[in-house]
Amino acid sequence: MSSDQKSPCIEGQNEVVYDFKNIEAKWQKYWEENKTFRTDTFSSKPKYYALDMFPFPSGEGLHVGHPEGYTATDIMSRYKRMKGFNVLHPMGWDSFGLPAENYAMKTGTHPDLTTKKNIANFTRQLKSLGFSYDWDREIATSNVDYYKWTQWIFVQLYNKGLAYEDEINVNWCPHLKTVLANEEVIDGKSEVGGHPVVQKKMKQWMLKITDYAEKLLEDLDDLDWPTNIKEMQRNWIGKSVGAKITFDIAAENHLIGTKNQFDIFTTRPDTLFGATYMVLSPEHPLLNSICTPEQKPEIEKYQKICLSKNDLERTELSKEKTGVFTGAYALHPVTQKKLPIWIADYVLMSYGTGAIMAVPAHDERDFEFAQQMKLEIIDVIEGRTDTNAAFTGDGAHINSDFINGLDRDAASAKMIEWLVQNNRGEKKVNYKLRDWIFSRQRYWGEPFPLLKFEDGSVRILQDHELPVALPELEKFEPSGNGESPLYNATEWLHVIDPLTGKKATRETNTMPNWAGSCWYYLRFIDPKNTQNPWDKEAEKYWLPVDLYVGGVEHAVLHLLYARFWHKVLYDLGFVSTKEPFKKLVNQGLILGTDGEKMSKSRGNVVNPDHVVGEFGADSLRLYEMFMGPLEKVKPWKEDGVRGVSNFLHRSYRFFGDPKNIHRENESQDTLKALHKTIKKVTDDIEHMRFNTAISALMIFVNHCYKVKSVSVDTAKIYAQLISPLAPHLGEELWQMHGENQSLAYSTWPSFNEEWARDDLITVAIQVNGKLRGTLNIDAEIDSEQVIQMAKNEEGVTKYLQGTIVKEIYVPKKIVNFVVKIEE
Repeated sequence: MSSDQKSPCIEGQNEVVYDFKNIEAKWQKYWEENKTFRTDTFSSKPKYYALDMFPFPSGEGLHVGHPEGYTATDIMSRYKRMKGFNVLHPMGWDSFGLPAENYAMKTGTHPDLTTKKNIANFTRQLKSLGFSYDWDREIATSNVDYYKWTQWIFVQLYNKGLAYEDEINVNWCPHLKTVLANEEVIDGKSEVGGHPVVQKKMKQWMLKITDYAEKLLEDLDDLDWPTNIKEMQRNWIGKSVGAKITFDIAAENHLIGTKNQFDIFTTRPDTLFGATYMVLSPEHPLLNSICTPEQKPEIEKYQKICLSKNDLERTELSKEKTGVFTGAYALHPVTQKKLPIWIADYVLMSYGTGAIMAVPAHDERDFEFAQQMKLEIIDVIEGRTDTNAAFTGDGAHINSDFINGLDRDAASAKMIEWLVQNNRGEKKVNYKLRDWIFSRQRYWGEPFPLLKFEDGSVRILQDHELPVALPELEKFEPSGNGESPLYNATEWLHVIDPLTGKKATRETNTMPNWAGSCWYYLRFIDPKNTQNPWDKEAEKYWLPVDLYVGGVEHAVLHLLYARFWHKVLYDLGFVSTKEPFKKLVNQGLILGTDGEKMSKSRGNVVNPDHVVGEFGADSLRLYEMFMGPLEKVKPWKEDGVRGVSNFLHRSYRFFGDPKNIHRENESQDTLKALHKTIKKVTDDIEHMRFNTAISALMIFVNHCYKVKSVSVDTAKIYAQLISPLAPHLGEELWQMHGENQSLAYSTWPSFNEEWARDDLITVAIQVNGKLRGTLNIDAEIDSEQVIQMAKNEEGVTKYLQGTIVKEIYVPKKIVNFVVKIEE
């Protein structure tokens, strides 16, 4: 290490002062200049791939909530390097799409300029926090050398028959002036910005994610993911097993040359005898041919009203049911009874067949509709005692001819058998998942790699014709009428196809921002490759990603889309694993000091630059991990930052003062305390229990102050133990005790099981007088540490959400918290 990198100790009055600003700047410079965290693409070492959900480089920069997940992956990366792993820990930018374009429009600057400026600011902030990224692997989805390969993947999807163009009803956001996928609409509003969404018919590029519905479901079981995320994906895919049943239209409603029957899908074929009316979606293609002239005006009026509603508004259980009678009738497939056909907005064209048989006695929506419209209700399952409600439970069938007396499963099986034998239906699996709408009427996105000809045909481009670069446009605002800004790039738009010599136009829509993020984990493996998107041998070495950390909000957007693309690439032989992400962790939100989600509008955003300036990067990192379990929601408290900052200063004062370091063999008491700490910190980091690992380090520092001095070997081990969590301090202490190389690749300390064995006592934890947990602790731990450990104990934290009025520790017996619950 060069002479200008000596420890910046400041001698105060009888103590060493931790000059964190100079120390952190020194080590960040050292890591960058020496490329300390550069990853070998191939190695004989076992691999560990730790990945963050890379950020949109927004204009506001980071707030203190963002580094939480990044700190977690950094701790694991630093720890795994010291455990002998070849670690891949990259960072890049999800820089295409709506967030970047909206910011550019708001500031009146080109998205390319704002994106580069924002990336520079994000990079500065991340480097100031000491994250051990391999910056040589940095990528941005808006760089042409990256999106060339996004286009290449689209070509593979197209050639496999998974990309097609169709005219469909779409989610149109008038404010954003673009189409949104179903997954991008939350409670009837755009996922970006929260703007109202309406239905509009448009021609769009679609991806057949539905072809992979079953695979996407099956492989969830093998993933080490949070249960709630897997359940959200299962619900979104929405597999249901039932029957397709064909209903004929009554003869008087027949029109020559039109289809005179329609299908419905039901998970309850056993209730067929209880069907008393039929309901079609207002968008059903059969409507124009079956509705009577008298009903047509009313139907057209109702259809217009439905266009202004999104799917959630239409299917909301609590809303008042509305509908219009078509004047037409269907024939019951078993009894031939005439059933009136209605249209109602609670039936969606996008789910099933866009038509249902209504069984009001045994379905809540059907019951409410039947009551509203005064339609017949027939019980076909025993058990309905309340005539003002539907009965949805199981029981013996009644009023059901040949399935009377059977339970649900037996009756369903027998009914399906009858339908098949009589050519009136079949057993069928249905999915709620719809094909992915892949077009956006915006400028800032990947152009489609295809040409369109005057006769309506399309030619997908060949590999050597990629990339199709996004043209430069001064005016990039969307038109608002559904036409992309690329329509104005006339020189780029109109071309002569070099392969056929025909006149052609390029696609003016661009891909959604999810396109680039679907596969970025693959590009990180081999980001400089100009011949292929990634090297196949490198992919075999690095995949799957071992640890993926990011927000729960991506459960059915990015995560589902990335899994879909990966499975296609697997089927095509381009990747070697069925799934991209082995272990997923969702960090909890860090709330503002007011207990609300951080946002500029609330004025409760805490800028990490300010925290780093006042307390240091290690304090910010340590506090975010010490606040509580990683997955939990936690409010930001500046007193908490100050507390961990005091701990870091205390650590430096002890281990950085030569008076406290001796060269003799370590005492037995300290050896025992040290090996307990090594064991605890090792186990806690392995299981990502960072808050309790920090508690263990605090306990050990308290012990060191009690015994007044420790050996140089103990001081060096402490530097290693704290380094994943507070890397600048760890490096500094390591150097101060005679080491000339970074500790990043030093061997993680091992423990002696005999010395690490605890002499434990069990302490009860009460909250407002009720037992909420127990704590196994060393009998010698002081009260402050016991109280902090009790606060961090899983199963107790949820009962401490109000204001803690009192903290009481009766030594070796009980911890009691008195909590005032906020109204």
